Amino acid sequence: MVNTKVTLCGLELDNPVIPASGTFGYGEEFAALYDINMLGSFSFKGTTREPRFGNPTPRIAECSEGMLNSVGLQNPGIDEVVGTILPQMKAYFHKPVIANIGGFSVEEYVDCAKKADGADNVGWIEVNISCPNVHGGGLSFGTSPAAAAEVTAAVKAVCKKPVIMKLSPNVTNIAEIAAACETAGADGVSLINTLLGMRIDLKRRKPILANKTGGFSGPAVFPVALRMVYEVWEAVKIPIVGMGGVQSARDVLEMILAGATAVQVGAANLREPMVCKTIVEELPRLMASLGISDLSEIRGASHG
Repeated sequence: MVNTKVTLCGLELDNPVIPASGTFGYGEEFAALYDINMLGSFSFKGTTREPRFGNPTPRIAECSEGMLNSVGLQNPGIDEVVGTILPQMKAYFHKPVIANIGGFSVEEYVDCAKKADGADNVGWIEVNISCPNVHGGGLSFGTSPAAAAEVTAAVKAVCKKPVIMKLSPNVTNIAEIAAACETAGADGVSLINTLLGMRIDLKRRKPILANKTGGFSGPAVFPVALRMVYEVWEAVKIPIVGMGGVQSARDVLEMILAGATAVQVGAANLREPMVCKTIVEELPRLMASLGISDLSEIRGASHG
C-alpha cells in the first residue's frame, strides 16, 4: 500500500495532483465529467479586482507539442467570485481550493487577496506575479526580486491563509526571485507560469495572436520547468508547487524528485479533460512499481 498524501503549507492533500489556474475554470464543467473531489485541490481561474473581458481575438494558437494563449485574465472579478462562485462551488467540490489572484498594482493584489482570504472554502492564496506592473513601466512584477518581494509582503500582511507566489520563467534567475519571495514571507512558490512566445501567419505575414505574443505551455516546456523547480529547491526552504508541461504520473514523480511538494497540470486539461483523473489513478500504481511507499521519500532526492 502506497501513501500519496502530501502536506502543502500546513494543509494535507490526498494526492499532489492539482489542475492549474486558467485550465480548469471554477471546476464545474469538469465536475460534470468525474468526481473532482479525487483531486488534491485545484487552482481556480485567475481573478482580478475588476471584471475583465480579456484580450482581443484570436488569442489561442497551436504549436508543436504545446499551445500559445493570450486570453488576458478574462474573469468576472473578485467580488463575483467570492460572493457567488465560491459559495456555489461547495455543492461539487468539498475540499479547500486554491484562489489564484492577479493584479496590475500592489493595491489591487492586496484587495483581491484580502477578499479571497475571507472565503471559508479557500485554502491557499496563489499570487500570479506575471501581471504587468502599470506603475512600473509595464514590466511583470515577477521579473524583479524587489517587486516580487513587495507584492509578497503586502499580500502576507492581509492574509491569514498560506500565500504561494506563482513565478514567471521569463527571467534570468528564477531562484533569485523565489528567494526574494521567501525572505518577504511567502509560505510557498509555484512555478513555472508560461514562457513568452509567438507564431506568424505565413499568408497574412502577421502574428497569429491579436496580442502578437502569448504564453507558451504544453509538453515542450516540461524540461525547462523541471530545471527551474530543481534550481529553486536549492535556493529556498518553503514548499514548491511544480508545473509546466505535466501530463502523466511519471511527470509528477519527476517534479517531486526535483523538489516539488505538489504538482499542477495545466494545458493537458484542455486537450484531455480526464487527464488529472488518469494521473491520480495511475500515480499509486507507478509508485508501487518503483518501490516508492511515500512521496516524502523521494522529494528532492535527485539532488546530490
